[in-house]
Amino acid sequence: MSVNKVILLGNVGKDPEVRYFDNGGAVANFTLATTERGYTAANGTQVPERTDWHNIVLWRGLAEIAEKYVKKGSKIYLEGKIRTRSYDDSAGNKRYVTEIYGDNMELLDKKDPQGPPPPPIPQPPLERQDQGQQVRQPAVETQGPALPEAEEGDDLPF
Repeated sequence: MSVNKVILLGNVGKDPEVRYFDNGGAVANFTLATTERGYTAANGTQVPERTDWHNIVLWRGLAEIAEKYVKKGSKIYLEGKIRTRSYDDSAGNKRYVTEIYGDNMELLDKKDPQGPPPPPIPQPPLERQDQGQQVRQPAVETQGPALPEAEEGDDLPF
């Protein structure tokens, strides 16, 4: 048994380049930077910060999502497989390329600060109890459609 699994958390180095095929498939390519922080060892040795660059390849639906939402500087979480391929360059030299084929991606950027703020959630009024304590009434659901009432003989409320 063997496992080929890569997990990366980093910043996108360039906007994804997306290509579409005649059959409707898509592939996206971009770079992802992961950085290990520098530190000082116990003996006083300074270890500098180290940044590694990864070539990312996304197929089909993930490629389309990357095209719409991933931009240079975006922070993403990526799971995938590591693949190495080779080719001969124009001078006849054998070149090797290591790529991460993404299986799962999560966008970690915060929502657009210029976007509209979320609607305020109304707070229920405070009520006094006999012993002078203030207690909030249970929140009343004010958003979304009401579920239909169960009909006679129906086990489900919807």
